[in-house]
Amino acid sequence: MKKYVIVGAGNRGLWMFAKPLTSELKDAAELVGIYDVNPIRAEFMSKSCGNVPVYDDFEGMLSDTHPDGVIVTTPDSLHDEYIIRALQAGYDVISEKPMTMEASKCRAILEAEKAAGKQVTVTFNCRFMPYVVRIKELLSQGTIGDILSVNLEWSLDRSHGADYFRRWHRKLENSGGLLVHKSTHHFDMVNWWLHDEPEVVYAQGARHFYGPTREERGERCLTCKHKDTCEFYFDITADDTVKQLYYEAEQQDGYFRDQCVFSEEIDIYDTMSLSVKYARGTLLTYSLNAYCPYEGWKITFNGTKGRIEAEEISSGPKSNDPNQYISIYNNKGDLEVSETKKLLADHGGGDEHLRRMIFRGDVPDVLGQQAGSRAGAMSLLVGAAANISIADKRPVSINELLGEDLF
Repeated sequence: MKKYVIVGAGNRGLWMFAKPLTSELKDAAELVGIYDVNPIRAEFMSKSCGNVPVYDDFEGMLSDTHPDGVIVTTPDSLHDEYIIRALQAGYDVISEKPMTMEASKCRAILEAEKAAGKQVTVTFNCRFMPYVVRIKELLSQGTIGDILSVNLEWSLDRSHGADYFRRWHRKLENSGGLLVHKSTHHFDMVNWWLHDEPEVVYAQGARHFYGPTREERGERCLTCKHKDTCEFYFDITADDTVKQLYYEAEQQDGYFRDQCVFSEEIDIYDTMSLSVKYARGTLLTYSLNAYCPYEGWKITFNGTKGRIEAEEISSGPKSNDPNQYISIYNNKGDLEVSETKKLLADHGGGDEHLRRMIFRGDVPDVLGQQAGSRAGAMSLLVGAAANISIADKRPVSINELLGEDLF
């Protein structure tokens, strides 16, 4: 049985890794240590998972437990630090997406991985969603021939979307913005579907909805005088897990989980669009909006033999459909519909399938779903390039960011 430790005791680390390792996976893997700079959060994770040992020193945890792998679920700006420290100590790493948030940190991780002779795994759970997998199968079978263009539109609703603007993600220096933190999922899906790598990115971004767009705002929801009338009011004490992980841990680090979504300090974009040219010539157009009336995504593939259209809606009236559909058109305009059953588990069932492949390893990776550092780099660098493109108003090449020696 393999042993693992976790660094970063937030909500994602708790539900994606800590709890499953001590429940559904307890016969295959063991969680032997937890480290977080905030001891209150670390202790809460520990108690939620059967009193796993908590450490106040990262290297001390590694030397005491000698794990088979280190799971990194810290805020994005710290991923590189703990990934590199774990690699240099001689351990494989499992990292939440994005692997990191900018090119220099990406290069440092790739160089450290090569020097250590260890492996970095990046957890792209979208690759494991049955609906996404079915699209991959159709494309791999050559159903519409060579892919010439892709159009992906992603919509975040005013619950999920707004949440990024009240948490640490709201600052570019912490998350790289949604083009890195969130869109790395989406770029990886396209990279994986196409079995190709991006070359050039050109992007535009704006902050139209969140940030200082209204005068009725405060520091945080809990103490805001407008909370009775604000549609974005978030009660940090309503959910017991959120209350204990964040509200009761504020005294340690001063981090407020319910910051105002209309704050002046917000500097990430809420409206984004970009184009990407791939190595084999495929063109991607992509958009992300964080204030929509429903949540979901729509994608179109145009190929030499036809067209595929697909969409997944996770909130709003259309989300009630128990099935998901993929429309396949040949060049004569004939339509065939592929239907799959919608799964209501986390990330459409993707989380559970991903954990099984990583921690049990009892299913063959026929479609290349397991993602390493190269895939992690190619997804985050699209977002990093987009951020530079927006700031500099120019196209940015991935080669420019990664360098000839690593590209």
